[in-house]
Amino acid sequence: MKKLIDMIAEDVREAFSACGYDEKFGMVTLSNRPDLCQYQCNGAMAAAKQYKVAPIEIAKAVVEQLSESDTIAEVSAVMPGFINMKVDEEFLAAYLQEMTEQENYGFEKTKKPLTIILDYGGPNVAKPLHIGHLRSAVIGESIKRICRFVGHKVIGDVHLGDLGLQMGLVIEGLRERAPELPYFDESFTGEYPKEPPFTLAELEEIYPAASALSKQNEEFKERAQRTTLRFQQGDRAYCALWRHIMNVSVPDLKRNYENLNVTFDLWKGESDVQPYIPDMVADLISRGLAHESQGAMVVDVQEDGDTKEIPPCIVQKSDGAALYATSDLATILEREKLYAPNRYIYLADKRQEMHFTQVFRTARKAGFVDPETELTFLGFGTMNGKDGKPFKTRDGGVMRLEQLIADTNEEVKKKMSENREISEEEAGQIAKTIGLAAIKYGDLSNQATKDYIFDLERFTSFEGNTGPYILYTMVRIKSILAKYYAEDKEGKAVSINASVRKYGADELALMLLTARFNDMIEHAYEEIAPHKVCQYIYELADAFNSFYHNNKIIAETDSVKQGEWISLITLVLHLLEVCIDLLGFSAPDRM
Repeated sequence: MKKLIDMIAEDVREAFSACGYDEKFGMVTLSNRPDLCQYQCNGAMAAAKQYKVAPIEIAKAVVEQLSESDTIAEVSAVMPGFINMKVDEEFLAAYLQEMTEQENYGFEKTKKPLTIILDYGGPNVAKPLHIGHLRSAVIGESIKRICRFVGHKVIGDVHLGDLGLQMGLVIEGLRERAPELPYFDESFTGEYPKEPPFTLAELEEIYPAASALSKQNEEFKERAQRTTLRFQQGDRAYCALWRHIMNVSVPDLKRNYENLNVTFDLWKGESDVQPYIPDMVADLISRGLAHESQGAMVVDVQEDGDTKEIPPCIVQKSDGAALYATSDLATILEREKLYAPNRYIYLADKRQEMHFTQVFRTARKAGFVDPETELTFLGFGTMNGKDGKPFKTRDGGVMRLEQLIADTNEEVKKKMSENREISEEEAGQIAKTIGLAAIKYGDLSNQATKDYIFDLERFTSFEGNTGPYILYTMVRIKSILAKYYAEDKEGKAVSINASVRKYGADELALMLLTARFNDMIEHAYEEIAPHKVCQYIYELADAFNSFYHNNKIIAETDSVKQGEWISLITLVLHLLEVCIDLLGFSAPDRM
């Protein structure tokens, strides 16, 4: 199903062509003056330069041609050459009715589906998820859903950090606590215990303590570095401890991600590509792509035209250890072998942009990916507190993700009506649903690349541009539909275009926004921009509420008109349901 704006543009292009001008000038956009018109075309100004004709004369000629258009009801030429248009209301109503009858509400899935690797999440094992992990998970999950809705095959990979220095720190931290364990006995040749030598709570204490000690004690830091290298080289004892760490840590990570309604297709980590690393580094050296620099092996990635210095990509440290860049390159090799993706999308803090520039350039220089394969890095901004600094707990620490979720749910529960006619248990479940919407919408409504303020009071409000407001609107629509269908009367299942009548301003505004769904999805995908979905549903919810307050839907006595309204708001509800699913949350039936 074509987008409404494209159908209008077709008529405008034909009008330009009929007047003897290139149809390329018939570009149509949403009006930046909605008080004057709904759509506009500024092409007459550009055409005037090419054809040496006054723009207003071109605009008047095009307007004359458009008088016979089926899609445009009102069209005018305005100095110095703007073409202002209003859509034909009967055409708009028929368009919306067709949306209700089409799969995916008329959105046409891509005819050339891609295989996309989406790398998001990126937690380090042995550490609990904290608020620093929120954005990657939330944004990545939404991008995955948007890409799939468009028709692409998306493989989401959590890409665990399980190979780097934190492993050496955890192992050495455990040695400090329990040096008697067989893993630290060099003469031990038996089978290591099947049960882990620590609980989840203990594991979560070990890493921060070891990390702090490494900053104060140089000898401990060097031990951790040596242990990391031995682990990467396959030391039997350290690999056994690694398996314990994974078995204890990963189930907890999965549980926390599930609380965010975030799922991954792959739970691979850096360790999965360890077998690729020795041959990969040797290949880079043998082909002259990697060379020695201060003891390390590096690949030069500076290119002609760079306006700033791009440092070489280090693929092997002087002690032979692998780095993040090494494992990221090896991961590309594995993904090419197993999945042959057409596109990669990586989500990480925008401060890692240089790292991914180095990795992508090395991968291309080495021929790890085809020239036409897209390598995209989406760097996201920081989640800050009201003071504008990175969000912290009251005592200045980094807040755990599950604590943030619990605090949000509690705030929502407090704001829910004290006179609710539901049990405490149901109220708790509804608060979880609304709380997740508050967190996700609060994040996703911001452009991913920008920093934002996490304001719990505002995000949990049932008014304004918030997740709870969107859900409250949806519950309101559900309530209206339930009342309507509870009455046994004629007029049910009336199509949106059942009658020819003049539409009210609020109704028309709602219809126009509803018709923009397909256009919005296309832009959200092309720009990798979940905030476009948020912007759309906020405007749609606002338009519905204006319509609701100015029209007595249930009390309307004209059954055909009432049936049209019911069909329209049913479509609005369905589009809102699709959109919040793309954002990764759902709506309750009542609030």
